[in-house]
Amino acid sequence: MDLDRRVAELAERYRPLAVQILREAIRVPAGDDADAAGERDPLSGQSNHEGPRLHLLRRTIIDVGAVEHADDVGIDAFGNLVWTVTDPFDGLAPQDKRVIHLDGHSDTVAPLAEQWREKFGGALDPFDGLRDEAGLDRAALRAELGYLPPDDEWQHLVFGRGAADQLAGVVAQVVATKILLELRNEGSLRGCIVRAMATVAEEDNDGGSPRYLVREVLPTAAPDQMPDVVILTEGTGDAVKGALGIYRGQRGRMQIEVVVTGRSCHGSMPELGLNPLEYGSAIIAEAAARHGRGEGMGDHPVVGSGTRTASWARLDTPSDCAVPDRFTFRFDRRLSVGETAEQAVAQIDSLFAVAAARTAGLTVEVGVPRYTQATWTGHAVDNEQVYPGWITPDDHPAVLAAVDAYRRVVTPHVVEPAGGARGGALRVEPRVDTWVFSTDGVGFSVPCDEASALAVPEHKRWVKSGNVKHPPMLGIGAGIEQNTHRIGECVDERELQHAIAVLARFPSLFAARS
Repeated sequence: MDLDRRVAELAERYRPLAVQILREAIRVPAGDDADAAGERDPLSGQSNHEGPRLHLLRRTIIDVGAVEHADDVGIDAFGNLVWTVTDPFDGLAPQDKRVIHLDGHSDTVAPLAEQWREKFGGALDPFDGLRDEAGLDRAALRAELGYLPPDDEWQHLVFGRGAADQLAGVVAQVVATKILLELRNEGSLRGCIVRAMATVAEEDNDGGSPRYLVREVLPTAAPDQMPDVVILTEGTGDAVKGALGIYRGQRGRMQIEVVVTGRSCHGSMPELGLNPLEYGSAIIAEAAARHGRGEGMGDHPVVGSGTRTASWARLDTPSDCAVPDRFTFRFDRRLSVGETAEQAVAQIDSLFAVAAARTAGLTVEVGVPRYTQATWTGHAVDNEQVYPGWITPDDHPAVLAAVDAYRRVVTPHVVEPAGGARGGALRVEPRVDTWVFSTDGVGFSVPCDEASALAVPEHKRWVKSGNVKHPPMLGIGAGIEQNTHRIGECVDERELQHAIAVLARFPSLFAARS
């Protein structure tokens, strides 16, 4: 079709623009305007400090023509940047159109600038990217990251904190909506409404923004806001399987907090105390041993097995020569589809080491911590740190439309080397798979006993995954999962181009199928 060709052409033409926007978004923390006192926010760009980046992106969306009118883009009460494109002349009423929701988080993890400088001697910077190509130790960088292309292709790499996770995804949404508007008269938006969000606080509280949308906005929203499909632009590349997969599910995750309270005393007389560090360490050791044997972990043929690892600790003690008073630690628990938070907590509470600590006279509390940090706009947040897994069937029209879009606008433009592509390189054929890590998709999942409050029409074809219900979700995004959160983080601009093309071709294909 001519629209396939036009989308691919514009995605290639606007690749330099996408790279420029991405570099500017990465630079925001370093280039932040100082406040009236001349101080810069040291956490700028991280969770709950996204304001400067979002204001930059809003101006950019207007300037490059990614919305028709300036008031089609704005910041909602939660702090998300939201913009909308549609075709008002396609003959369909808004309530009869398919609603395609694009989701990408705008926050990043800590830049760790000193570590970048220590490892690469100033050749790489988390904000400025590649500063000194000649001085870069390429072997050291290859050792740091999961995948890098051959040396003669490094001109395609964009370096910096958030390049792969997930600013490239947000930029892809911006350029894709620009293309959708430019090709509107050629049918790119026929029968659909595309609502895009650059979300906040995902790194700290996965799915917080869509959770706000599903619980506080959609129950009273107009029908033309209820999503028929959600496309998550989190990176879908794998260092072994290839770049730019089409992902249709993920495990969930949760935090399990254990508080062991004993009795403090001088370290020279430990028999007078009850040592929570020693008893708590036994709990961690038993949990690790059971996990190592695969005990108690649910499994799913697509998203895989649940996992558990000790991930954080705090010790309350009067000194380093005393029996501590309290030992608090957490497990990062990845939940396979169908596993519940209650089951995961019960697994820890039933450990022999927990019973032994209680028998000895210590108090052991096992539960789920809450996330309570307000967003950058001051919106109050209070939710359990439980983020359920989900999966969309591989024969759902949304997944089939994504595969079709890839074959139309990516496949003809990828040339694999003789013998086939290797590692994290782009593939000719679309790869349907699932994420290893977590995404904003967890926030769209609603417990089945709460789903009725949304009154989702049957034709929206929402999906049931275990004990949750959610809109059909899938993902495609530039970035290799094994390169995210790493020193030397980078993304390949060729992946960015093709992600843009799929996002711009998907809407009308999905509308036609559904």
